[in-house]
Amino acid sequence: MLELRGVSKRYASLEAVRPTDLRVPRGETTVLIGASGSGKSTLLRMIVGLVLPDSGSVSIDGEQLCADNLRALRHRMGYVIQDGGLFPHLDGRSNVALLARHLGWDEPRIEARLRALTELTRLPVDALDRFPSQLSGGQCQRVSLMRALMLDPDMLLLDEPLGALDALIRAELQEDLVEIFRELGKTVVMVTHDIGEAAFFGDHIVLLHDGAILQRGSMQQLIDSPADPFVTRFIRAQRRPILGPSARDAGDA
Repeated sequence: MLELRGVSKRYASLEAVRPTDLRVPRGETTVLIGASGSGKSTLLRMIVGLVLPDSGSVSIDGEQLCADNLRALRHRMGYVIQDGGLFPHLDGRSNVALLARHLGWDEPRIEARLRALTELTRLPVDALDRFPSQLSGGQCQRVSLMRALMLDPDMLLLDEPLGALDALIRAELQEDLVEIFRELGKTVVMVTHDIGEAAFFGDHIVLLHDGAILQRGSMQQLIDSPADPFVTRFIRAQRRPILGPSARDAGDA
């Protein structure tokens, strides 16, 4: 579905992404993980065309992303960012339908799609009549997801979509998102720094460090067969605050 060949990105003296190859299988969820500054969000932005690589290529279904086809290929990608990115002066309905109206969809088609998406995302219908400032964090993310899915894209790209939510709302949305991914069968690329979230969502895990892919595979492979000592350090660093000393000792034993 998606192939990156030798893509790289530099900002002045900072090499944000070193030459990187990545293939993303159709209909499955690939999760990019890593510490802050590892290059995962830059990699995602190059996929969606918000950032152009200094070298290499991004291809979707064999078609290389370039200035001439950028708009058309973007319509095949739904994009969700951490804070939702909703326009504050538009209500939920207008936020979701914005691009469809721009492309000339008629109102019956828009309304039918809105009904289907509110059911899919479990968003209360009356929430669409509210402005983002009147919605909860979880509702804002559901509206943002609806907007990303409005055109029924082939691929869904999510950049820390649940990072700003409290634990209970985050857990609820995680469950709902897994069901949505399963029902739609979309190709999904998700960025997170949370190892638990990566394990929950990912068919394939890609761990980045210092702008390069350090290891890829299943979460169990990262745990059992780390390609580098950093892989183990990254996983253990996130386990410690949750498990506590006694559970850590039992796990080490």
